[in-house]
Amino acid sequence: MRSFYRYNGFCKGVLWPILHNVASVYSTPQTGGNTEKPDPDKDIEPYDSQYAEYSMDDVAQGPIHGDGGREGELWAAFTAVNRHFTDVIIQCFNEGDLIWIHGFHLMILPSFLTRRISMAKIGIFLHTPFPSSEIFRTLWCREDLLRGMLNADQVGFHLFEYARHFLTCCRRLLGLNYGMFPDSSGGHNLAIDTNGRHVSVTSIHAGVEPPVLHQVLSHKSTCDRVASIRNQFRGKVIFAAIDRMESLKGIPLKLIALERFLQRCPEWAGKIVVVQVGISAFERGDDYTKTRNEIISMVTNINNRWPGTVQFQECAESEMRLQQRMALLRAADVVMVTTIRDGLNLIPLEFTIAHLDALTEQGRNDGRKRGLCILSEFSSCTRVMRGALHVNPWKISEIATAFYQALTMSEDERMRRISIASEFVTRVTTQRWALAVMLDLKGVQKNEDAGKYAGAGLGLGFRLLGMDSKFNSLDANSVARAYRSAKSRLILLDYGGTILANDNLDQLQRFQFVKKSRPPSVPTEGLISTLKELCSDHRNIVFVVSGKERHSLTKTLCHIPNLGLAAEHGMFVSWPTPKVGGKRRWETLVPDQDRSWRSIATMIMEVYTSRTHGSYIEETEMKVLWQYRDADPEFGYLQSRELEDHLSNVLRGFSVDILHGGVEEGGYVEVRPKGVNKGVVSMHIIKNMEKIFNKGKLEFALVIGDDHCDEPMLSVMRQVGRRASEAHIAKKGGQPLAPLPATIAQVDVSSCDEYISSNLRCFTSTVGKKPTAAANYVNDVEDVHELLESLVKVTTRETVHSGFYSVVDLKTMDDTPTSPGPEAVKFDAQTSWQRSLSMCQLHTPDMSGEPTDARVSNNLDDFLGTMEEDGEDDDNFF
Repeated sequence: MRSFYRYNGFCKGVLWPILHNVASVYSTPQTGGNTEKPDPDKDIEPYDSQYAEYSMDDVAQGPIHGDGGREGELWAAFTAVNRHFTDVIIQCFNEGDLIWIHGFHLMILPSFLTRRISMAKIGIFLHTPFPSSEIFRTLWCREDLLRGMLNADQVGFHLFEYARHFLTCCRRLLGLNYGMFPDSSGGHNLAIDTNGRHVSVTSIHAGVEPPVLHQVLSHKSTCDRVASIRNQFRGKVIFAAIDRMESLKGIPLKLIALERFLQRCPEWAGKIVVVQVGISAFERGDDYTKTRNEIISMVTNINNRWPGTVQFQECAESEMRLQQRMALLRAADVVMVTTIRDGLNLIPLEFTIAHLDALTEQGRNDGRKRGLCILSEFSSCTRVMRGALHVNPWKISEIATAFYQALTMSEDERMRRISIASEFVTRVTTQRWALAVMLDLKGVQKNEDAGKYAGAGLGLGFRLLGMDSKFNSLDANSVARAYRSAKSRLILLDYGGTILANDNLDQLQRFQFVKKSRPPSVPTEGLISTLKELCSDHRNIVFVVSGKERHSLTKTLCHIPNLGLAAEHGMFVSWPTPKVGGKRRWETLVPDQDRSWRSIATMIMEVYTSRTHGSYIEETEMKVLWQYRDADPEFGYLQSRELEDHLSNVLRGFSVDILHGGVEEGGYVEVRPKGVNKGVVSMHIIKNMEKIFNKGKLEFALVIGDDHCDEPMLSVMRQVGRRASEAHIAKKGGQPLAPLPATIAQVDVSSCDEYISSNLRCFTSTVGKKPTAAANYVNDVEDVHELLESLVKVTTRETVHSGFYSVVDLKTMDDTPTSPGPEAVKFDAQTSWQRSLSMCQLHTPDMSGEPTDARVSNNLDDFLGTMEEDGEDDDNFF
């Protein structure tokens, strides 16, 4: 029970206020804190609530939000309940089922479900508002909540206003893009692009079921209750309101407006009555107590001045169910909703159904001016109830005016408003709403095969990736075997983020690096040594392909002999040379043309920099970038689109490419010479291998990058490897290869065919598990270093020293009659090796009387130095 109160405390005390745009920094110190349900019959003292200790819309005393203690307990209870729901759903789930989650109470449930049933189509629908990013970002668990929702395939809201806030939060807090993406039926859907997946965002307002409501209205007990209420307030116009007793519902604002109306129109005193039903909201703690006391005080004052004007009744939610609610709404002439922030509120829709007969001849002649709704513009149903009187509850005069309009409205206008309101409630029923949402969910493009999806991350950081689950980590054993057997090898490595820690991870470091106020990272001695060893092998061609300038690469890597360099995404290429130090010879990938475009582009970018705070210009030898990663995401993106259009028009006559990287790619607009990228330079290197290096056709390729700038290189090299595999299959015969993922940009690489072997083994990998054109991934820069070091060890092991047995051969010694030494050790079937518990003690029957040279290596160093070229050994070593 304690866990339930903590769970409810998190939902009602943390999420509810934030979702309704309430983020109070200062609040009155809490007192009380009993966990027993209050007795409604007792007077409630101020600041006494069973949820007081869970009211989290204030700054915690002591531990800050999310660092354990009270907040940690609430969050733990929230996740535990979501896990329990997961267990139950898994037990009931069958292949092909749709999972539809409702309410903010289960916002992280999709994260737990996708981890275990990734092929299931999951939708989540929030019936509350969604706050702006400035409010939502005050939550300490904001990323976990957003990622939880994004692990669903569809996210639904009642209004686009709430969906827009959700989209903005995803862009501002997670750096994700959204837009209209094509669907399987040829149309386009609003969706968020996250980890190679498109999460559909739906905004459809719910309705009510008229047949059900008509059945309730025709029930005898309902008719009797309606007659009783009408008799109680005979001759008066009845204004009805049913609200939870919390400040968000705006009950005091309604009463203030009523008082002002009666002051200005005293002739209506005694002719109207406001029936205010207050639903006890004990979970709101002090807010409920304050609101209740304030309402009782105001009702007393109004009734003292105008007796019988307000009929106030407080009741539990169980005492105001559909039957009781419909009786009151049927008896009332006008319904009022003056909430200051509200999600789904069906009372105006139910009221409209209760008075549909006002449009009939009999209804027009009953002498009642009924069927009008007075709605706050902050309620979701305001968007669909166009026939209602819309008011701003914060403007008291508008509510007071609405009282007067409802009482004096002409018959024609009243009929027209009722007719407009009835159009939605009769057309969009609960059934049609549910069907529309479920059809959207069913139409989500998702493969039912669990093997078509991969996951990444731990705990609530888990995210479903839109890629094949065969996207696995790079197998070092396979790389080593292919590397050992190949006679002509090509290794292409990105620089920052691949073989070296990325200087762009921190925005401040990036800015300091661009402005040259911070030195860049430099390779370690171990990395330098590894690269030297790889370059010293005459079968290897090693290139570092970077986006950095020539002088940066030369400064850090010029002392490595036989290392090729490609700077500025391949614009400049320096072929491997045995010379070290000093200046290197560079050639350009494309002809050196008119560079006057640089000053024009810089001048235009300076204009946008001056009016976009947080943006700056980065210039290199051959390109100009406008960076907006530190600017406001929304404004920066809008400015970048305008800048892109501006540059495209002005630089139309120049041979340049204008590239736009979105927020998730760092946020930039780049101008560079046309036809320059890492994919082009990788093809250029392949075509010149035989001419410059006198090497045969390429038999092995290893390509590693880490970000979007490396994707062209990874894509091109993967397609080069695929063409070689297809040629080999066509020659030998076999099953055709599975098609490449649709996300890989197709490039014509046929010009490389004559330079590659049909036995080419090509390995492409990205650093970090994420959507990519690469076939595999490694976890981090350290894994790249380990992989390169393992290739060096393969080369070292090729120096064979005879006279040693490896440990991995012990298991075959009974069946293998020959030793790895130059001479065979002879024995017959009646004799065998004698295995000893000690690796250093291995005895065999002496067949010739002469000692043999065979022995077992005592340590790993001996083993590595003596191991022969046996492909099976690699499986045991790596």
